[in-house]
Amino acid sequence: MESKTWGKNDYQTIKEGLLANGYLCDDSVAIVLNAALKLKKPVLVEGPAGVGKTELAKVMSMWLERSLIRLQCYEGLDESKALFEWNYRKQLLSLQAVGKENADWEEIEEDLFSEAFLIPRPLLQTITMDEPSVLLIDEIDKVNQEFEALLLEILGDWQISIPEMGTLKSKVQPFVVLTSNNSRELSEALKRRCFYIYLDYPSPARELEIVKLKLPEIEDQLGRQVVQYISQLRQKNLKKSPSIAETIDWAETLIRMEIERLDTRENSKVIEATLPMLIKYRRDLEKAAEVLREYQLSVGVGG
Repeated sequence: MESKTWGKNDYQTIKEGLLANGYLCDDSVAIVLNAALKLKKPVLVEGPAGVGKTELAKVMSMWLERSLIRLQCYEGLDESKALFEWNYRKQLLSLQAVGKENADWEEIEEDLFSEAFLIPRPLLQTITMDEPSVLLIDEIDKVNQEFEALLLEILGDWQISIPEMGTLKSKVQPFVVLTSNNSRELSEALKRRCFYIYLDYPSPARELEIVKLKLPEIEDQLGRQVVQYISQLRQKNLKKSPSIAETIDWAETLIRMEIERLDTRENSKVIEATLPMLIKYRRDLEKAAEVLREYQLSVGVGG
C-alpha cells in the first residue's frame, strides 16, 4: 500500500535531478514541485521574462523522462489551435471518393467525424497520451479570460468535450506547468487549481552559480564582474532587462574573444561592441553602454 506521507527531504531529489540537467532551483521551488507531483496539481510559475520559467518545465520533462507538449499562448489563441480541429480537406476528399449513389449518409457522417479525421492540438494531444507527459502552457497571461475558462474543465477533470464524438477522458494525468509574465491578472478560478511559484531575477551570487554551471570554463573574476554589471543594468529603466540566458550568451562571447575582465582600458571599446548580444533595443543599448562605463569607473579601469 502506497504511503500517504512523504519523506521530508523528498524535494532534495528534485533539486538534484534538475541540477543534473543543468537547472539550479531553490528549496522553496523544489518543495512546491514535489507537492505538485505527489498531489497531481498544476503549477503556475510567474515572474518577469527571462528568469527560467519555461526552462523549468523543459528540465522537469528531462528529469522525469517524459514527453514535453507545449502550448505557446498568444493574443487571439482559439480552441482550434489549442484543442483540435477537423481535417476538412480530408473529409471533402473522402466524400468525393464515396460518391452519391446508394450512400448511407448517417454512416458517412459518423465516419467523417471520427478520430481518423481529427487533428489533435496540444491539449487534446496531452489528453490522448498513453504515457505520462509534461504539459507546458506558456505565457498564459497573453490569452483572454474566455480561454482561461476553457482550461478549467481540462485542469479540473482532465477531459475534453467534442460535440461530434462525446467526452474524451485522460488516460494518464500529465504534470502541468503554466507560465505567466504577469502582464495581466489571471482569474481566481484558474489560480485556485494551481500551486504557485514566483521566479525573479537571481542575486549576483546566484546568477554566478548559474553562469558557472553553464560555462564551467569561465574565470572567477570575469564571472563576478559580468553578474555585477548585469545586476546594475537590471536596476535601470530598460524596455527589456537581460534574461539569464542572455547573460550566459554574453559571458560566452567574452570568453571566446579572450576577454578576461571588464575593467580594462585596452578592451573597453571591444567589450562595448559585444553589448548587442545582451541588449536588443537601441535605447537600451545606449543605457547599457553608459552603465558599463560607470561600472568600469566604479571598479577602477586597469591599464
